Amino acid sequence: MGVVMLDFEKLDVYQCAIEHLSCVFKWLAHVPRGYSALADQWRRAAMSVPLNIGEASGKIRVPERAHCYAIARGEAMECGAILDVVRLLQVIPDTELVRGKQLVVRMVEMLTKLCR
Repeated sequence: MGVVMLDFEKLDVYQCAIEHLSCVFKWLAHVPRGYSALADQWRRAAMSVPLNIGEASGKIRVPERAHCYAIARGEAMECGAILDVVRLLQVIPDTELVRGKQLVVRMVEMLTKLCR
């Protein structure tokens, strides 16, 4: 039996969001004590991107779908800002942060088109 996928799971933007979320889950362990609010915000924002992409695919009306994609885009932008904050904490290697930012930029580009 082959792998069964929902339509949204085939989207490049969804795959980027899942890869980014996987990185965030790994990086959360490196957020220093005293920054639990930042870690919490990062986790929620990163999880919200693929969840809203999945929700969008279930919407029949175009404006509702665009709204879900717009929420995902906003959350991805927030993840980009959080990466900048985390870079200042110097707890994650720059090469990994660059990969995270690349994924965020790709997600934002694709989600911007999907919002239209």
